[in-house]
Amino acid sequence: MSPTPFPPEVVQAVTTHMNDDHPEDTLVICRALGGCPEASAARMTGLDGTGGDYIAVVGGGEVPIRIPWAAPLTERAQIRREVVRMYREACERLAVPARGTAEH
Repeated sequence: MSPTPFPPEVVQAVTTHMNDDHPEDTLVICRALGGCPEASAARMTGLDGTGGDYIAVVGGGEVPIRIPWAAPLTERAQIRREVVRMYREACERLAVPARGTAEH
């Protein structure tokens, strides 16, 4: 499988959606799964078939983060399911309640 099965317009659509509509979810994911519990903000900067790329704000600086998917992704519909899974896992790890349906 190619590490970049998603065309640039899909990557742009997903990252824009996550950053515009779900910045708090992205922060929870980066804190719990990205090894940056002290992050004060985070944004998704890209993705491919093996994981998502993020930038977290830590102590006034920016830290790049790569979080692998649980399994390789090849279809756009899989991205949403994987991000929801990651969000729910992150909430469990941080012992914070997940939003209602975690719609992404």
